[in-house]
Amino acid sequence: MMSTTENPRPSVRRIAATGVVCVRRLVERLAQPWLVQLALRIALAVPFWKSGILKWHGFFHLSDTAITLFTDEFMLHLPGGPYPFPAPAVFAFLSACGEVGFPVLLVLGIGTRFAAVGLLLMTCIIELTVPDGWPVHITWAAMALGIAAWGPGLISIDYLLGDRSSRS
Repeated sequence: MMSTTENPRPSVRRIAATGVVCVRRLVERLAQPWLVQLALRIALAVPFWKSGILKWHGFFHLSDTAITLFTDEFMLHLPGGPYPFPAPAVFAFLSACGEVGFPVLLVLGIGTRFAAVGLLLMTCIIELTVPDGWPVHITWAAMALGIAAWGPGLISIDYLLGDRSSRS
């Protein structure tokens, strides 16, 4: 005869704990570090690429719209400002080069940490230009910092060239 304290069926708590462990193992298998690093690189590259490609009108020919934006529309929101961009044509050119060049480097995984820091600095300038966009800008900054901190991952040219250092 069984005592009242013995229960042959597993408890709900035990079933739930087993389910949580199974789900955690599945997530750990799916969220491999190399996949996360690749996804971060692509996710950060896309918005900059899309913006940068609109600033060009042919090979190394900046669109008039890009220069107009930096001349008439974009302002630096600093204390006592907003202030116009100094040398707007130069800023438009540098911005367009960075918005196209850094994403290419990120996706290929060449100079990945350099490209991530470049996009982080661009994000800071964008935040000064469009301060109300901070929810998106902080996301870009977090992705750039993650890439700079943990490197390009296994699926990158940097890895093939020997950049295998990653933070724990």
